Amino acid sequence: MNGYLNESNFMMVEEGFTTRDLLETLLVEPCQASDQQAFFVADLGDIVKKHLCFLKALPCVKPYFPVKCNGSEGVIRLLAELGAGFACSNKAEIARVQSIGVPADKIFYSSPCKQVAHIKYAANHGVQLMTFDNEVELSKVARSHPHARVLLGIAAESSPSAHPSMTFGTTLKSCRHLLETAKEQAVEVVGISFHLGSRGLEPQAFTQSVAVAQLAFEMGTELGYRMHLLDIGGGFPGTKDTRARFEEIAAVINSALDLYFPDGCGVEIIARPGRYYVTSAFTFAASITAMEEVPTEQPGSDGRVETRQVTGHWCILIPCGCSISPLQKPCPDHPSHSSSLRGPPGHAEDRIADGLELPELQVGDWLIFEDMGAYTIATSSPLGGCPQPQITYAMSRVAWKTVQLFQGKPLQTEDDRESICAPLSCGWEMAETLCVTPVFAPASII
Repeated sequence: MNGYLNESNFMMVEEGFTTRDLLETLLVEPCQASDQQAFFVADLGDIVKKHLCFLKALPCVKPYFPVKCNGSEGVIRLLAELGAGFACSNKAEIARVQSIGVPADKIFYSSPCKQVAHIKYAANHGVQLMTFDNEVELSKVARSHPHARVLLGIAAESSPSAHPSMTFGTTLKSCRHLLETAKEQAVEVVGISFHLGSRGLEPQAFTQSVAVAQLAFEMGTELGYRMHLLDIGGGFPGTKDTRARFEEIAAVINSALDLYFPDGCGVEIIARPGRYYVTSAFTFAASITAMEEVPTEQPGSDGRVETRQVTGHWCILIPCGCSISPLQKPCPDHPSHSSSLRGPPGHAEDRIADGLELPELQVGDWLIFEDMGAYTIATSSPLGGCPQPQITYAMSRVAWKTVQLFQGKPLQTEDDRESICAPLSCGWEMAETLCVTPVFAPASII
């Protein structure tokens, strides 16, 4: 194996466990429930399943995980062990993945807006691949990183329902000018990049963006560049309750790539799946430290709204739409109450959720937040000195054996081999296809 991850990095559990089982175990330990701060439980086996599904659904696409989505050590070590690359947005993220031994040719400095000091840091640490989408960024790269190999970022064709965010990427009309300018400044352009983003995307948006990328490729080739790399960005859902399922998106991408970048064309395809990998793997637990009943004047109400303040010693963002439930199963005879959740007072993220129907709860009770793996864990210390919640990593024996088998390491006994090759519960049916060493092995992108 690559040596990024070993059994000391996680808790080994039996197949069939759930994060709720592990949460209950952690909270019933002597003196634990009363002293425990808010914390995460991460099922690394869930990430292994996602990785196998990605390779099966998009066999010609190499995943590069965006570290800003979840920079926790267990996630980085596991994905490095599985052969994934990493998309980093600053020098801190580059340093983080290189600190565990990830080579520079597995790192993509993907930020469209880079500080000069960070570009120089990448240059000094062997990271060559990065992006640009305007003359200012191009000039910074030309001055600070003479050996850079860059992708021209083009504006993605996202649907009107896509999650609103700052738009990056140049228009097709401006591509030739930027490519000519790069030639004048002796910057080596090796391909095209686009990023659709997450939430509410129509699968056909990928087709439109791939088509535009093919036209930009032709411009680069005409100008003498060896265009050989296409980055299709992210936009892959991390849960199954989305309008466009991952399998549906993957089918559209495969069709678009077959049409515009068929096998044998000499173009390597990479992607930056973030939410896809980690959203469902993480569950967050926080206890109630205060509770208050406040009157309401809404017609038809019983005159009370319970406002519950969650423990004030953690600082994370709660994604919209995540599932929230009490650890203890509510008694069916007790009515639920319209409730609001608040985090630590005085922080911008103290308003968590309103209008929740929760059972009668007491100070000290625990709330469980599911699907908490994406954009909830900072790669550096958060503002205000508020500590990050601890993370307990877990993986089933079957998942760990699958990781070993994926890397081509022979299993210890025949029983181990039979257990991994037999049809299994909890989505491990795909593992039986790995009873032989997989053909796919992510290679250097340069």
